Amino acid sequence: MTTVQDERDVVLVVDDSPETLGMLNQALDDAGMTVLVALEGLQAVSIARKMQPDVILLDAMMPNLDGFATCRILKREPDLADVPVIFMTGPSDTEHVVKGFEAGGVDYVTKPVKPQELIARMRVHLANARMTQSARSALDTTGQFLFTTDASGHVVWATPQTHHLFEKNGADRFWLDQELVTQLRHWYSFNPAPGSSFELRGLQAPLQLTYLGDASPGERLLRMTDPEKPSQTETFRKQFALTEREAEVLLWIAHGKTNREIGQILSMSPRTVNKHLEQIFRKVGVENRTSAAAVAIRLLEGIS
Repeated sequence: MTTVQDERDVVLVVDDSPETLGMLNQALDDAGMTVLVALEGLQAVSIARKMQPDVILLDAMMPNLDGFATCRILKREPDLADVPVIFMTGPSDTEHVVKGFEAGGVDYVTKPVKPQELIARMRVHLANARMTQSARSALDTTGQFLFTTDASGHVVWATPQTHHLFEKNGADRFWLDQELVTQLRHWYSFNPAPGSSFELRGLQAPLQLTYLGDASPGERLLRMTDPEKPSQTETFRKQFALTEREAEVLLWIAHGKTNREIGQILSMSPRTVNKHLEQIFRKVGVENRTSAAAVAIRLLEGIS
């Protein structure tokens, strides 16, 4: 007889102290979590690549590769970029706390670690990470060429379709880390407004980017257009004379999302979603979201 076990959260604990590892392993296991352990940074990266954890608990100061460098490596991995990293620091290491956030950490705890406080913090970040992953999974399923960068132009996150489109046009990791950053940094220096467009140069085919706004503080959301195939939102925009944001909202209405879900996906409030809906109804010539969804679905079926 096969029994179904509840899925356990997977925690990767990285610390060069066997005593700390033993204590945390016991506390987290008692809390119903599966614990992976690493004694140093490169080992942590290797383990995370093979067995993607749900959350990472990372010591700030370790020999060879410290926690900050380790975190930066993890955040450059597409499959690991969304995994929350919590730093462990000394009780008076304010500088380390700042460096941890700059490296991509979401929180910190001070040593000696208090297990109950740590577990409470971890559960909050796990819940937030799952909400983000749910929104991004929704973007993935609709074939959106979306990605975010930091203010200097480094890619923070991208849908699989975006990675494929970059690769298809000759943008390897070196190009993304060097040429893309250079071009975006120059564009960002002009403070483009949401809706502004920019054409990437030096690829096998020209790729147009549209700045949609800030996904979060310091994180810019961009849409890329495949020159061989117009996006669904571009189809809506041209057919109904919608703005970029109105077209995005209509797309998610067609996919049956609520205002709250759309707000989570597009990083806006449900009230803002509702304001966009008012304009969509007027431009599409319908009276409610059900009718708007029906019109949008018929249009998409006609071009598929």
